[in-house]
Amino acid sequence: MRVYGIFGDPIGHSLSPAMHNAALAAMGIEACYHAFRVPPHRLKEAISGAEAMGFGGLNLTIPLKEIALEIIEADDLARAIGAVNTISFDGKVRGHNTDGKGAIRSLQDAGVRLRGSEVVLIGAGGAARAIAYTLAGEGAEISIANRNVLRAEELAESIGGSAFGLKDLERLIPRADVVINATSVGMREGNPRLFPAHLLKKGQVVFDVIYSRETELLKDAAAAGAAALDGVMMLVYQGAAALQIWTGREAPVEVMEQAVRASLRERRERRR
Repeated sequence: MRVYGIFGDPIGHSLSPAMHNAALAAMGIEACYHAFRVPPHRLKEAISGAEAMGFGGLNLTIPLKEIALEIIEADDLARAIGAVNTISFDGKVRGHNTDGKGAIRSLQDAGVRLRGSEVVLIGAGGAARAIAYTLAGEGAEISIANRNVLRAEELAESIGGSAFGLKDLERLIPRADVVINATSVGMREGNPRLFPAHLLKKGQVVFDVIYSRETELLKDAAAAGAAALDGVMMLVYQGAAALQIWTGREAPVEVMEQAVRASLRERRERRR
């Protein structure tokens, strides 16, 4: 049986195993998918071990996406984005990035018109880079806000956007058509808000890449009358693209979404 997996640190929150195992079963592929906690300084060894053991492919999550570029050969898209979220083993170890495609498909499904839209993207890490690069290709006007302004400036320069610090969100958010949180803030209950809720308004689209819980940002968006999109479909679409890279076959998107949402319901019920 072929093994696939996801590496990250932390990794316990990941729903990728439930999603991919459901997809593999629906596709009639005899394989399994597991999550592995891999600290950044052990990533090179972990990838080499997975290749040696005949893994079918890997996904990477926080905080390994950018580190992987220093370890393996990446395709042009991943190199341009500056992050790897998918690894294939097809005679050589190769890195790919499907995050941007997943984010754009999610927004398009929700009917969001990106060309000419004012987008505020919060974050400048691996997921943010993928989203920014793809949004730029769709013709969006992108403002990147990040705690480390230098990182925001580097990303903005590479995609033709503008860079700001988090303190600038108070003036950026009210004029935005689309607000995207591409940070891990909100992943845990009790995380501080990125900006005050009153800055949001009706007619905006608020997209949070976090999928493991309903974040305070999404609650604030719904209360303000904005469209609130969680990260489930981004997870599904980037996973479907990864499966296509590994198997050469189209993935069952509906099956994958059902598996993710069922797992989320189970988690919520256990917490009650």
